Amino acid sequence: MKYIHQRPEWPKYLWDQEKLAPRLAEVRHRQGRLFGRMEGLGFPLRSEAVLETLTLDVLKSSEIEGEVLNPDQVRTSIARRLGMDIAGAVGVDRNVEGVVEMTLDATQNFDKPLTAERLFGWHASLFPTGHSGIHKIIVGAWRDDSTGPMQVLSGPVGKEKVHFEAPPARRLKSEMNRFIAWANRKDETDPVLRSALAHLWFVTIHPFADGNGRIARAIADWALARSEGSHQRFYSMSAQIRAERKAYFDILERTQKDGLDVTEWMGWFLDCLDRAIAGTESTLAAVYRKARFWEKNTNKTINDRQKRMLNKLLDGFEGKLTSTKWATITRCSQDTAQRDMQGLIDQGMLAKDTAGGRSTNYLLVE
Repeated sequence: MKYIHQRPEWPKYLWDQEKLAPRLAEVRHRQGRLFGRMEGLGFPLRSEAVLETLTLDVLKSSEIEGEVLNPDQVRTSIARRLGMDIAGAVGVDRNVEGVVEMTLDATQNFDKPLTAERLFGWHASLFPTGHSGIHKIIVGAWRDDSTGPMQVLSGPVGKEKVHFEAPPARRLKSEMNRFIAWANRKDETDPVLRSALAHLWFVTIHPFADGNGRIARAIADWALARSEGSHQRFYSMSAQIRAERKAYFDILERTQKDGLDVTEWMGWFLDCLDRAIAGTESTLAAVYRKARFWEKNTNKTINDRQKRMLNKLLDGFEGKLTSTKWATITRCSQDTAQRDMQGLIDQGMLAKDTAGGRSTNYLLVE
């Protein structure tokens, strides 16, 4: 069995353009409709939609690799970098700042070329301490093979299953030079297809000691932004990939163990992108819901703690809201939490849950 990068014709990718054409046309149509619809929104709603989308993108791309980030920190970091004033801003860990920095550089600076130095910067942002977990890794440079070949594994220690083995380190400089030159070059290939191929090509080279999946998805987002000519993001490919995580890894493994015909991967990518754009309806619904709520309550008197918790409820608070949770999240006393909540009840923005129980729960009034 040969991996795709071991074949003599590598990297001369092939795909069935006729087979992909209907799916590509549908994706392009959805892109156009979405951007047309977003242009009809006012600037505040459009900015809120971008903030929601980018927050989701950062969270879900990390989740694909098994890393769970704090949503409030991600949202705060993105808002600050975009110059947006949001309620409930929190302190942000440096690892969160790094992921946000990479994502925003890829999407906001789509018109800048991809370079080795830029990729090194992204990698350094992902691993600010020079460690992946407890393991020290090479940061801001291509990997070496000092600990053996780069392999994608699963299973318990001693019984691992090898899903993929990347090219040896001695090939990385030439492989990445070729990839970067192609990524920056314009040809007759549709930019959306180039995004799909860039994702596959980069993750197959696997040039870093860790973080290859997240950087591959950032490169795909960079290419998608170039295809749209816009830094505004209204859909999250990473969120859709997270929802289809098993299928994503399965199609990657099949493709990397097959020949240079990547029609199946390209088709899967287009279908996933189509579902990602269609899924934007839920993001827009959340943005409209929040806008209607604040428009209705524009003249109410609330403090920063109350605004932060109301936004948490609007964003989909997990579990039931109690005064204890309020005090913990806002870092205030139980008495202050009770006063905050009662103030919102008096103004008709919060209500007690009549279902009862050992603790009193509170619900948003919309």
